[in-house]
Amino acid sequence: MSLIVHKYGGTSMGSTERIQNVARRVAKWHRAGHQMVVVPSAMSGETNRLLGLAREITDNPDPRELDQIAATGEQVSVGLLALALQKQGVKARSYTGWQVPVRTNSAYTKARIESIDDARVREDLGNGYVVIITGFQGIDGAGSITTLGRGGSDTSAVAVAAALKAEECLIYTDVDGVYTTDPRIEPDARRLAKITFEEMLEMASLGSKVLQIRSVEFAGKYKVKTRVLSSLTDPDIDLQEEAQSGTLITYEEDDTMEQAVISGIAFNRDEAKITIAGVPDKPGVAYRILGPVAQANVDVDMIIQNASHDGMTDFSFTVHRNELQKALDVLQAKVQPEINAREISGDNQICKVSVVGIGMRSHVGIASQMFETLAAEGINIQMISTSEIKISVVIADKYMELAVRALHKAFGLS
Repeated sequence: MSLIVHKYGGTSMGSTERIQNVARRVAKWHRAGHQMVVVPSAMSGETNRLLGLAREITDNPDPRELDQIAATGEQVSVGLLALALQKQGVKARSYTGWQVPVRTNSAYTKARIESIDDARVREDLGNGYVVIITGFQGIDGAGSITTLGRGGSDTSAVAVAAALKAEECLIYTDVDGVYTTDPRIEPDARRLAKITFEEMLEMASLGSKVLQIRSVEFAGKYKVKTRVLSSLTDPDIDLQEEAQSGTLITYEEDDTMEQAVISGIAFNRDEAKITIAGVPDKPGVAYRILGPVAQANVDVDMIIQNASHDGMTDFSFTVHRNELQKALDVLQAKVQPEINAREISGDNQICKVSVVGIGMRSHVGIASQMFETLAAEGINIQMISTSEIKISVVIADKYMELAVRALHKAFGLS
């Protein structure tokens, strides 16, 4: 008997009919002898609706109260799923994050999990129950409800699987696996049977919307076998067939995986670039620029500093597009008076495109092939960032789809 964790996204939980289909699928696994823990998201669109209500009242809502509001969406989902399983003749019990409890820090709206108390869950599993736990939420040291940020149910599911030492964590979503790139951009994109945690971590961090990056970090750190597969298939499909479908995210690099130089093309439209022109080129300036930005809880991604000229340089970095104005306000108020830069400007018409693959470790010429491909399409590169298994470039947003299709073809991913 294996302990299996299922996670279902908002689309999978989007209606009472779909919730009953989820119940049929979970019941099938339970009747096959598996101990089952299920982590569902709120019904599709519900979190947006709840947060929209808050913003109808105030443009600047208290993050703690936002978490209090947003967490109710998952509470409805777990209760409905428990009822649907009971209708199937399966003993089921639902819990919120604070009832388990899932303990987090107090960074409201994007809290991080610190520990999970598995005693109550294990007791119920031992008594033959399917246990359903709200995704996306937990409780902090002060007893306040917290949420983990968008896509946080993925993180909840993998964290629960790690805490329970589950055999596997199955992430059911509205796609049937991880693809070489978004099939909506490149119709010839191919589904991957396997991908390493390292590659998936890069894909998630670079804009792939299949999994939240923190869920992949958890899976890699605790070596939780994670599989991405579709919830839109027939819930009564043969169990063995279902268990082998989708894309397996693994820490094991097999011979087949080593043959692939590039596994995928990732992209992210949620980027904005900030350039600070005329910065004194001396020690400590980077900290004086980025320190206040970090204190404002704004995440910085790519960073580039131009060569010095007459003791001055230009400093550029990227942030999430939604945080561009916040970052600019911080720079204008706290940084500009201190460093006396010539100009601070923002550009929200950019995107990031990346090639990812563990094969890059042992193959040369990937960067030159990427740059040659983009040059042939007349696409100018504004910023470049590299790691052992990825190369990212910032380009004008209008060229994103062209760049993705060209690179997908150039690296033979169709």
